[in-house]
Amino acid sequence: MADAYQNDGRSYYPLTKMNFLVTVASIAGTAAFSEVSGVEASVDVIEFRQGNSGSLAPVKVPGLVKHGNVTLRMGYILDSAFKTWIQECVSEIRGQMPRNDVTIELIDINPGAPQSLVEDSVGVRQWTLTNAWVTKYNAPDLDAKTSDIAIESVEIAYEELVIPN
Repeated sequence: MADAYQNDGRSYYPLTKMNFLVTVASIAGTAAFSEVSGVEASVDVIEFRQGNSGSLAPVKVPGLVKHGNVTLRMGYILDSAFKTWIQECVSEIRGQMPRNDVTIELIDINPGAPQSLVEDSVGVRQWTLTNAWVTKYNAPDLDAKTSDIAIESVEIAYEELVIPN
């Protein structure tokens, strides 16, 4: 079974969502993210009915595939190649939009999993966002009365969702 493992001969554990890896093609040393949300795809439904149809119900035909934007949240870091990519995308002065493929991998490190499975678990489930670019950047909220981690977020638009496995 690809999404879970059998640990006692009869039970399977589902994957947890707290261990994941995000990589951006052509960017080394990407940031570590605390949250990824919004990976989705939907197909428009087009309803069509011939005027001479014997049925009063329309036929449903698949239309365009649409993708929502993905939001990545991370602890604020001072410098990285990922932040340079953000700056290139949201800068008022830029050339062609710098697009990259973004891969999100779910990692299986459930307690009790066989050690060989844990070692080979990177990419148990992965989603690839093709031709992605940063469409929105949010700086961390600043408050001198709290000791919270400074979290910044980026919203990424993409053209296609690939689920290779």
